[in-house]
Amino acid sequence: MSETHATVPSGAPVFPPGRYGRRREPGRRRPLLLVLVAAVLLALLGLVAARLYSQYGDPDYRAELITYTDITDSRVVVDFRVTVPAGGSATCVLRARSHDGAEVGHVEATVTAPPGERHIRARQEVPTTARPFIGEVLRCRPAG
Repeated sequence: MSETHATVPSGAPVFPPGRYGRRREPGRRRPLLLVLVAAVLLALLGLVAARLYSQYGDPDYRAELITYTDITDSRVVVDFRVTVPAGGSATCVLRARSHDGAEVGHVEATVTAPPGERHIRARQEVPTTARPFIGEVLRCRPAG
């Protein structure tokens, strides 16, 4: 059974001296250290983001499929647009796939932008070994 004293104000706990160790001073924190750690973490995240953006983001050679037409048993015609550096050229890989997803034809096409231009609109025939269902532009890279 525990004793309860009537003289102890309610709300404030009373601990026997020496039993629970030394109590910490309230409000003693290190906000400068926390701010410094947060700043270093943000700087590291910024460096990682910049590295990934330069490696994978906003490429100089970007292809966009406009349409694919003239589908026969032996070909498909692919219309596409390529963005290159001004006056540059690109080699693009075009592919034709059948209805079940199998590749039935592919071709590499090199396109060149007029001097001072960055956008090229091209039309390329992709020969196929079976009837294609779709024509695609897989990727474009610098010509050469």
